Amino acid sequence: MKREKKAKFHKGLSVVFCTLVYVFLFLPISVIVVNSFNATTSKPYLSWKGFTFDWYMKLWDNTSLLSSFGNTMIIAVVSTILATVIGTLGAVGMYKYKFKGKGIINGLLYIPVVIPEIVLGISLLTIFANVNIPRGMLTLILSHVTFCVPFVIFNVRARLDGYDNSIEEASMDLGANRIVTFFQITLPVLAPGITGGALLAFTLSIDDVIISYFVNGQTKTYPLKVMESIKSGVSPDVNALSTIILVGTILLVVLTQSNLFTRKSKE
Repeated sequence: MKREKKAKFHKGLSVVFCTLVYVFLFLPISVIVVNSFNATTSKPYLSWKGFTFDWYMKLWDNTSLLSSFGNTMIIAVVSTILATVIGTLGAVGMYKYKFKGKGIINGLLYIPVVIPEIVLGISLLTIFANVNIPRGMLTLILSHVTFCVPFVIFNVRARLDGYDNSIEEASMDLGANRIVTFFQITLPVLAPGITGGALLAFTLSIDDVIISYFVNGQTKTYPLKVMESIKSGVSPDVNALSTIILVGTILLVVLTQSNLFTRKSKE
């Protein structure tokens, strides 16, 4: 009897704890969503004045905000593609081949991950200034590739752990060259790690503020635009665009998970 009471108590405590954690995580997001439908026009846009869709209509007139979001997406897509290609080739090369300084390179990969972003931002700014690269879209892409590559390498390398090289040898014994073997055998096996690294790189690129602040020049990204608006209070049209991004992200996750479950059920 006592054990049952203890089990019920622990179960109830776990439910309360999990509920508090989810409230802590999602309450800020819910505030953004609610304020995107707030009819108030007085700064700092915190008092509720009624329900409206006007901010979603006015969002399309805010060309500077939409332009900053477009810049963010371009930078994120390009930097993700570059980081994924470089990271995948780097992970495969470091896994398969032995060379001098491999341990040092492995250790250096952790520096962009653990180093404070402000230090990395200042370092990149100094390099761009010394080689006379004007700050803008190019420096933003190069910077984002720099801090995204290690995350791709870590994901792909995790997938390579326990990888059976004999399947590649069997492929080449059957007449395939190294290039065909890589695309037909190695790449499909590494696909989950590559996808995970690419998604992580894409998220980090979209979310970056500090490094982008140092290297952006006149090119404004969406996080930097939002940061500028904090001084006078985040306007509801910013909340509206954030809500649209949130809904798009949720739909993408739901679609991905549904495909995953469908695949598992077929298997």
